[in-house]
Amino acid sequence: MARDWSELHELATDLFAWPTDATGWDQYRLTDQQIASYQQDGYLAGIPILNATQTETLRTELAEFFEPEHEGQNLWYEYHTNESTTPETVLFHALGAWRLRPAFHDVLWSPAFVMAASQLLEGPVRFWHDQLFCKPAHHGGVVAWHQDYSYWTRTKPVAHLTCWIGLDDATNDNGCVQYIPGSHRWNLLPITGLAGNMEAIREVLTDEQWEQFQHPVPAELKAGEATFHHPLTVHGSFENRIDRPRRATVINAIRDGVMSDKNEELLTGVPPIAAGEKMQGQFFPLLFDPAKIA
Repeated sequence: MARDWSELHELATDLFAWPTDATGWDQYRLTDQQIASYQQDGYLAGIPILNATQTETLRTELAEFFEPEHEGQNLWYEYHTNESTTPETVLFHALGAWRLRPAFHDVLWSPAFVMAASQLLEGPVRFWHDQLFCKPAHHGGVVAWHQDYSYWTRTKPVAHLTCWIGLDDATNDNGCVQYIPGSHRWNLLPITGLAGNMEAIREVLTDEQWEQFQHPVPAELKAGEATFHHPLTVHGSFENRIDRPRRATVINAIRDGVMSDKNEELLTGVPPIAAGEKMQGQFFPLLFDPAKIA
């Protein structure tokens, strides 16, 4: 029986080291200018999260997930070897890696991630769920334009945050994330599909919003760097047509105090949290409380 790492709510390995005092955390703090940029545009790109050793360790664990009979496969919330809607392209997409392997578990407690997340969420950080998005070389599929919260309306209020961490260099050529600056101030849009037509979102936009769509901003990153974005920020990514992969791990976090808004299970296989009850417990651990380091 594979170990379920969700039972452990602290670092399992020495891959990451938490600072021992408040001064030690200062190296991970975002600047006031970075926070203002996030608040203005709805995203912040180019934040270092992983060093080369950490990145390579995650790549090694990730390779196991592509094997058909990998250990712990019963622990995934979702697992799609190809979620692309076009058969000639591939988009590997899975939720729940933190339960299967120690490095994917420990990246949730990366000091650079938890400090930035607490600043952007303006409070203690609790885990929501993780994701893997992998586009192979030459035929990697798209992730269509969307707002993350449109998939998360089973929780409230809107106090969520997404951290997209590149495990490869992410460029325009291999399908990096593209953002529509300022779209986090739009209302919640209807879902038009996650892995299909990049133009499908046009049908739910006003003419003014569509005009903003003519100026997407690519978030090109080095491996180990991350983008953070607001849950209403519209984003997507195009195909990978070059000779190297584009792999990423995504951490979705919430501010402590976010509640369930449905009585059914929030993630496949996870015991329900009643509507109106706080998100907490084995599968939604508290990752960081900035008050504890003051």
